Amino acid sequence: MRKDKGLSGDLDRLPMLTWIMFLKFLDDMENIRVVEATLADTHYQPVIVAPYRWRDWAGRPDGISGDDLKAFINQDECVRPDGSRGPGLFKYLRGLQSSDGHGREEIIATVFRGVNNRMESGYLLRDVINLINDIRFDSSEEIHVLSHLYETMLREMRDAAGDSGEFYTPRPVVQLMVAATDPRLGETVLDPACGTGGFLVEAYTHMADQCETGEDRRLLQESIVGGEAKPLPYLLGEMNLLLHGMDSPSIAYGNSLAQPLTGIGDGQRVDVILTNPPFGGEEERGILGNFPEDRQTAETTLLFLQVIMRRLRRAGAGADRGGRAAVVVPNGALFGDGVAARIKEELLKEFNLHTVVRLPNGVFAPYTNIPTNLLFFERGGPTGTIWYYEHPLPEDRKNYTKTKPLRYEEFKPLLTWWHDRHETEQAWRVSADDVLVYDDDGGVVSVNLDIKNPNSDDSFQNMPPGQLVDEIVAKEQRILILMDEIRSALAESY
Repeated sequence: MRKDKGLSGDLDRLPMLTWIMFLKFLDDMENIRVVEATLADTHYQPVIVAPYRWRDWAGRPDGISGDDLKAFINQDECVRPDGSRGPGLFKYLRGLQSSDGHGREEIIATVFRGVNNRMESGYLLRDVINLINDIRFDSSEEIHVLSHLYETMLREMRDAAGDSGEFYTPRPVVQLMVAATDPRLGETVLDPACGTGGFLVEAYTHMADQCETGEDRRLLQESIVGGEAKPLPYLLGEMNLLLHGMDSPSIAYGNSLAQPLTGIGDGQRVDVILTNPPFGGEEERGILGNFPEDRQTAETTLLFLQVIMRRLRRAGAGADRGGRAAVVVPNGALFGDGVAARIKEELLKEFNLHTVVRLPNGVFAPYTNIPTNLLFFERGGPTGTIWYYEHPLPEDRKNYTKTKPLRYEEFKPLLTWWHDRHETEQAWRVSADDVLVYDDDGGVVSVNLDIKNPNSDDSFQNMPPGQLVDEIVAKEQRILILMDEIRSALAESY
């Protein structure tokens, strides 16, 4: 693929490789379904029919190549591999529909609306197809190896993406959040901004260990759901889940903020939400209209936080306990006032925010140096006590880097503490009343969750230079937020 002039880097090559593998995977799965149906003396209707099946145009090493292959894939109408004229491959796949509108056909159609063939050489493309054709997706051993290879490619793509790599969360953080929330078989797990599917894959793997019967496996397949608004991570996420054992991933293609908040009822609520919502972006005005007037904000983290709270299951509505969530948030969400304060007030009064894990600088470096935190809460408030845990850097480290990243083993003390909580140098607790600031009329004017570790020396004089810079940047961000709120208040008064 590096020889092809149409592909300029890993950001071009991995999506190409993914949609080709996607089609080979589907064909192998279709073959398995046909064999199973034959043994059971039943009929199986394939999703993709001739001459668009992988075996029809890609399965033979001496099959169509060069300009003929490019025309078959790219053009709306072409000469197909069987010699007849008809829609090209992508045209056909994008038009697939099931009888009820909710089948695998719609997943395939959605995937291929967001991808294109960017290779200029049909001969090099044939070479790639021949290599992929040698992969046996019906072999559990090959799938296991390929799934790990695919995760490696996703990490490399993040490294190549720079500022576009916002859809990747370091796997140790994902593993910690899944271990702490401990999703159980029979519960529904959601990531409303699932990107390449890291949280969903980890939750699926965690729950797969609880399966003992075929019915358990069927239940698990229905337990993992997600949402993703961007076509590239949607494609990568679908493939990631397929490679890790999901037959038909349930990822909705679209913006999870697009539905009015008041329209989310019990039927759309789930048991567990695990997510790292995008932050720092802005949503269009039409999206903001889905939220209450006093809760509208340009900060996407705060919009997602409202959706997450709304989508957690209520106790008694199909479950004995309220739903629970683990969410990555930037520091600004902890100390922001105005709209942020109103959202956090609801979080403390209607939910139990039981734990805030403060991550050290560099966990997401070099892609962002913004300090981040993990919020753990469940429906069924009010919050009484908030536990804080400050994850320390290793003694021999001043920061995490790309070459020396965070390792999951470093969270072992945190997970031990999680089940036996007591105050330590890293852990302290705060009453929810102490973070709420009221005005003279009893209204909440500020909710400051940005509580520093009382056991550490946080004076500027003793801070390492890098941490001092981060602290100054965080304070500048808070000043900018306050200035925006003052401008808004002044504009409303005139």
